[in-house]
Amino acid sequence: MAEIASQKETEAMLERMLTRLALTDDSKLEAVLGKLLPYAISSLSNSIPSTRQKVMEMLTHINRRVKDQPAIHLPVLDLWKLYQSADSPMVKNFSIVYIEMAFDRLHMEQEKINFAPELLNGLSKLPGQHQDILLRIVAQAMECHSNQIDEAVAAKYRKINVAEECHLLLGFCLQTMLYQPPSSNTEGMTCSAGLSIVQTRRITGKYPLKGEKLSGRKLGILNVIESMNLAPERVYPLYITASIDSQESVTRKGEELLKRKAASANLEDNALINHLFSLFQGTASEERIPAEERITPASPALQARLMSVFSHSVQAANLFPATLRCIFHCIYGNGTNSRLKYAGMEFTVWVFKHASMEQLKLMGPVILSGILKFLDGQVAAESDVYSRELRAFSYQAIGQLAQRAPQLFRGNVEMAVRLFQALKEVDPSSRSTVQEAVNSLATAYKDCNELVSKGLEALLLENSQVVESEARFCAVRWATTLYGLDHCPSRFICMLGAADTKLDIREMALEGLFPQKQVDRTVNQSSQSVPDNYPPLKEILDYISKYQPQVLEVSEIGERKPLFPPKMYVAMIRFLQICYEAECHQASLSARGDSPQHADSVILLCLLLEHAMAYEGSVELHATASKGLLNVASWHPQMIASRYAERLPWLRQFLGHIDSDTRESISRLLGITCSALSTSSASVLIQELCSTFKVLNKGRFEDSHGAICATGYVVSQCMTGMPSVGRELLETSVMVLVDTIKSQTLPLAGAAAEALGHVGLRGRLTDFGQDYQFHNSCQPAEMEPLTKGIHEVKPSMEEVSGNLSNDGFVSSLIERMKELLGSNDIKVVQKVVIAFGHICHGDTSLRLMDMALDALFSLSRSKVEDVLFSAGEALAFVWGGVPVTADEILKSGYTSLSTSSNYLTGEIAPHRFIDSTVVETEVVRNDRAKAREKITKKLFDDLLYSNRKEERCTGSVWLLSLTTYCGQHPNIQELLPAIQEAFSHLLAEQNELTQEMASRGMSIVYDLGNSHTKSELVQALVSTLTGTAKRKQVVKLTEDSEVFEEGSIGERPGGEKLSTYKELCSLATDMGQPDLIYKFMDLANYQASLNYKRGAAFGFSKIAKQAGDALKPHLHTLVPKLVRYQYDPDKNIREAMENIWRSLMADPKKTIDEFFDDIIVDLLTQSGSRLWRSRESSCLALSDLLQGRKFDQVGKYLERVWITAFRAMDDIKESVRNAGDSLCRAATSLSLRLCDTSLTERSDASAAMAIVLPFMLSNGIMSKVATVQKVSINLVMKFAKAAGDAIRPHLPELVFCMLESLSSLEDQRLNYAELHAESVGIQKEKFENLRIAVAKDSPMWETLDLCLKHVDPPTLELLVPRLVQLVRSGVGLNTRVGVARFISFLVQNVGSDIKPFINSLVKVLFPAVEREKSSAAKKAFAAACGGLLKYAGSAQAQKMIEDSIALYTSVGDKGTQVASAILLKTFSQQAADVVKGYHTIVLPVVFMART
Repeated sequence: MAEIASQKETEAMLERMLTRLALTDDSKLEAVLGKLLPYAISSLSNSIPSTRQKVMEMLTHINRRVKDQPAIHLPVLDLWKLYQSADSPMVKNFSIVYIEMAFDRLHMEQEKINFAPELLNGLSKLPGQHQDILLRIVAQAMECHSNQIDEAVAAKYRKINVAEECHLLLGFCLQTMLYQPPSSNTEGMTCSAGLSIVQTRRITGKYPLKGEKLSGRKLGILNVIESMNLAPERVYPLYITASIDSQESVTRKGEELLKRKAASANLEDNALINHLFSLFQGTASEERIPAEERITPASPALQARLMSVFSHSVQAANLFPATLRCIFHCIYGNGTNSRLKYAGMEFTVWVFKHASMEQLKLMGPVILSGILKFLDGQVAAESDVYSRELRAFSYQAIGQLAQRAPQLFRGNVEMAVRLFQALKEVDPSSRSTVQEAVNSLATAYKDCNELVSKGLEALLLENSQVVESEARFCAVRWATTLYGLDHCPSRFICMLGAADTKLDIREMALEGLFPQKQVDRTVNQSSQSVPDNYPPLKEILDYISKYQPQVLEVSEIGERKPLFPPKMYVAMIRFLQICYEAECHQASLSARGDSPQHADSVILLCLLLEHAMAYEGSVELHATASKGLLNVASWHPQMIASRYAERLPWLRQFLGHIDSDTRESISRLLGITCSALSTSSASVLIQELCSTFKVLNKGRFEDSHGAICATGYVVSQCMTGMPSVGRELLETSVMVLVDTIKSQTLPLAGAAAEALGHVGLRGRLTDFGQDYQFHNSCQPAEMEPLTKGIHEVKPSMEEVSGNLSNDGFVSSLIERMKELLGSNDIKVVQKVVIAFGHICHGDTSLRLMDMALDALFSLSRSKVEDVLFSAGEALAFVWGGVPVTADEILKSGYTSLSTSSNYLTGEIAPHRFIDSTVVETEVVRNDRAKAREKITKKLFDDLLYSNRKEERCTGSVWLLSLTTYCGQHPNIQELLPAIQEAFSHLLAEQNELTQEMASRGMSIVYDLGNSHTKSELVQALVSTLTGTAKRKQVVKLTEDSEVFEEGSIGERPGGEKLSTYKELCSLATDMGQPDLIYKFMDLANYQASLNYKRGAAFGFSKIAKQAGDALKPHLHTLVPKLVRYQYDPDKNIREAMENIWRSLMADPKKTIDEFFDDIIVDLLTQSGSRLWRSRESSCLALSDLLQGRKFDQVGKYLERVWITAFRAMDDIKESVRNAGDSLCRAATSLSLRLCDTSLTERSDASAAMAIVLPFMLSNGIMSKVATVQKVSINLVMKFAKAAGDAIRPHLPELVFCMLESLSSLEDQRLNYAELHAESVGIQKEKFENLRIAVAKDSPMWETLDLCLKHVDPPTLELLVPRLVQLVRSGVGLNTRVGVARFISFLVQNVGSDIKPFINSLVKVLFPAVEREKSSAAKKAFAAACGGLLKYAGSAQAQKMIEDSIALYTSVGDKGTQVASAILLKTFSQQAADVVKGYHTIVLPVVFMART
């Protein structure tokens, strides 16, 4: 019954409400609805139909009344509360409907703004339709934030911390951002790209969004989401979607947020990449989803933007099959465009590069087939830029795939053919990309099967000769990449490439033929180091002859065209020579004779070389081919001699070649060939050669020169007896050569001398002059042409006979050769000099050697280095025991001892000892010994210790030559101590050549010496480098002795040079200071010591590698010096010491750590040296040495380091000051790190602080050097920042020093300005305030502020006495004001902890206030007293106030009264609570003072 009664009451209530609603005027309807509407909706929870019917009638009436009156507001807050509290679904449904209606009627933006964030609370628990309505309401509210968002509102949004609700909000915002208004001609319901029809309805609600409303909503969303400070990965999809919006304002905002807020997004986040893929693809292709719920793919613009993101994400490359669908959509999808295809290909390259192998195995074949299909559908000559770039990307993708999955290509050659063909067909602008792809594909065919390899060989050979340079480049690259040196087809391709017009192809081809070697290396040089991985000679020759069958034909005289291009031919010959020498070395090592197969290869090689001598070949080709033939002849002299004995005319045609090297090689070949000739043939050959260059014949120079060279080699061969030629013919030939020396031009004379030297290697030339008469009756018929020329030159037979007697012949020969030594043609002089050595090598007669040595010694003052080296080589031949035989000189490509030993270009070592080829009798041995004695005397008595630098240079070159070439000779072994001393002496030379020779000589002496010699040498060099050595021999000075290099110390006032001893003495006399000459000589000795160290360093660097354990006892002394010398200002010394360091120290870091103490002690000591270069190098070395050191290593040296740095910063020499600055920076960095408790152990930091800080306070800041002061102050300030609590023990001294520095480091000009301030109308008080303000901005005051943070009660016990002392004795305005202010700040920081120290502080502060004349200082001290009053006890406070009053009431001057007033004012301001209790005594005084 009660329920029925209640129901009736409810219905009655609703009836009355409906009646009232009907009778209510529209103007009052809003107020009525505010109460009726929530109640009516809440009544829907009643299940009685009649009740619900009444409510529906009321709601219908309300809808009808308010429909056309948007100004009528509905109670939105009450409805929201009803919605939140209701349990009935019907109530909730009607509430949400009217909430949406009520929100639209809110006209105040602030109401919408404040209400919207509340709707998101608990959103994830609501039904989907309700979520959509509320999210639309929130999005509508966000329109109000299109310009900016208030921080208070942003804070409300940030409170939404439930993940599901954030996800819902971000999803709705993203869909809103994807929404684009439909076009005007669109019929029916459509959806935007990236959305479904359902999602579009969700976004728009009842009315579509358009124009400014839509852009305002999107901008508002971006501003709100930005203010929520969400993770970049969560907002990245929203921002990237906004960045491609159709509205420019939205696009601009999206781009900005993408760069500013989402740039740090992790593109490897799996959730983010999956989200982006879903956004890209949509679900339109999934038929299981209802049509209206299928999401369309993103717009092409967004897809292109997303593809650029995928191309920067490794995770995106590994999400199969999404990756695959993306690529195929871009290339083949409906609606794709050039931009998407481009992005798809770019992503394909990225996938092939970064996808895991598991993913690549799945995707690779599918994507590859798609790419090939795409390429097949393209036109090669497509002119569209995008099309060309797409093709390029396609090939690039193939190249990437080939590197990652080579198994897809290795089985056949089709892909290689396709890419090489594309390389020839594509547009030139795209060839570089295709070329890169082709090069990448090469690795896929590594270790392919034989069938594929054959196909590749044919492909590469074909493309190595096409017009397109890119194809040729790739062909050579493939040949060098896929195959080794032993692969003949690929090496032939490299030979083809060696003649290419493109430099890069030529270089790569030559590298393929001669890896890690100079491409211009000669055959002889190559033979010194023959690798074992070259192909067999026959195999490569067979391949070449198969390509060019004419190689097998015999070369005829006058052949014009070479079979191959000259540059290709040159590379081919050099490569074949290496293969040939490799086989020859292998055969000699196996101790077996040449096989028939090898002999056939040699013949075929000769045929190829002969064809290279064709008339139209280049000079380089002819020279290379002729040297090649000579090289073959040196290994197989009999075979070559037999071959060319039948082809003399072919060989002789090249004796007149325009190239001297070719003529020389052919001449040697002719000499070798002569051994296989018959006596008659050899005789005819000799007379024909001699007739070519005889005196009266004026033919071509080249013909004469070639004939002369050939004569020397042929005659020297005949002197061996093979073939046996008459002595008369040989003697006449020699006479013709002798006559040529005198009568022909210099080049021919030099060649004749050289030819005589070659003859002299085989026997005694002096034997030819004995009993020789020119009588016609005695002449054989074959000599008539030769003697005829000589008769015409010589006026009388008697004169000729006299000249050609034994002694006369020798004298004539030597004199004629000696005349040539004065020639300006260096090559001629060299040939003559070497000829002297060769002649004396075969003829040991004393007179001949004496004359030859005199001639060679006449060159002792020559300044031409090449001549000196040649003379040294000649002296080695005179000495005997040179490491070559006559056969090696005459029957190989030998040029000189120096070139065959790397004398000047590399590491040298003493040669093997070869006894003389001549059987030495007792007389011969005595003659040779006398010659050696003469050489020794000339070197050690005249040259090595001469007062002329050019003679010392000559001596060094000659002594090194003897030591190098004859080092194993017994006489050289006996002279080793003297040689060592001489080289040691020459180390101090200024001349670089002399010094270099001496240093090399030291290395040779070390190799030659026994253990005792080696030990002495190491000790001597160590002594030199460490500065303890004494020079044993001193060069005697004459008036012409050069003390300084010309121009090194300037000139006289008149412009005359200053270099010799005489000129220095003259200058000292002219200046009236004779003692100045001693200073000059001291300077010269100092320069000599530097040179000595530099030279010793060069020698030591070579010995160090070999000395090994012998150096260990000296390392403690040597290492510190080496470290310092590596920073020497002299570049030469620096480089020399660096060479030693690299040679000696296998692990430099370990060595420095091991000898750290020795090094740093030496550097600290030398930093105080009187020599500026020692100070500079020490500072630079220290600055590097200190890097990264720990306290236990440098702690004991830290103070000395700073002393050194500060002293160097004030050095008299600028370079030393710069080095000091460098050391100061290093020491600063080290000290800060050691004192920083976050980087160093607390105990070590405290210990470092105890060393550095007191030093800075006492020596740094108080220094008189401005730069030192500045560095010290900055460092102290940094200590205060970084040291933390470790600085507390030093606070008293630090504070005291900083306060004193406020005045002591102030610009002294301010004091002067203050004294005269009043005279220019500036008030003194204002000027004082200005000075105080400047001091307050100084680093000292900043440091004081930092110190205040570390003060604690224990520190106060030490700090306060220092402050008291400074208040009493401190001078300077800034110091006194500073200490007062510091006390004030200190009191504020420590608070009540200051109580025990108040009495002591007040005792000095009160008198300071009273007697201080400066008003600023007076106020500062008074402020300090005021701060203390706050924490003073009652008795102390009473005494302070009474004393302040007494200052006014007692008899005193005006200054005392002012002090009282300032104190009382400060007390009342800073300690008002304390002063309040003393008003009875304070106020009367104040009142009286006012009146």
